[in-house]
Amino acid sequence: MILYPHSCLDVEVFGEEFPTLHTKLIVCNTTTDHEITTHMTRSIKKGPYVNERILGKVAGKKPADIKGAIKIWDRACMIHPDMVGFTFGVHNGKEHLEVFVSEDMVGHRFGEFSPTKKFWRHGGKMQKELDQKKRETEIAAAKAAKAS
Repeated sequence: MILYPHSCLDVEVFGEEFPTLHTKLIVCNTTTDHEITTHMTRSIKKGPYVNERILGKVAGKKPADIKGAIKIWDRACMIHPDMVGFTFGVHNGKEHLEVFVSEDMVGHRFGEFSPTKKFWRHGGKMQKELDQKKRETEIAAAKAAKAS
């Protein structure tokens, strides 16, 4: 299996090293070709993006000192090790969802833990049948409770 940027070309075209700014790689195999999409990471020179105002709210404080959640709108802010143990209210576009920061979350972004879309349900005939059965069992349970 060989990785080539953008298309299945010979190694001689690019030489030993590939350009580092490619965001798509093609995996060329003898049987199938698959496309792998990768995301560009933030420059090491810049460092991780941590909002100074959010970091200032937790600096030098203990989680017990702050009542409730710290409301934030910056979903792109990275979780810093100083934020472990605090509860943040991350805005999802409509409301603030509470996110308790644990050690496993360090290095991730706040937006990853606050979904912007609410799953309602799958539709179709099967869902209607399931809903009907659920209603029938609720009615039967209510009748049984009323008879007792």
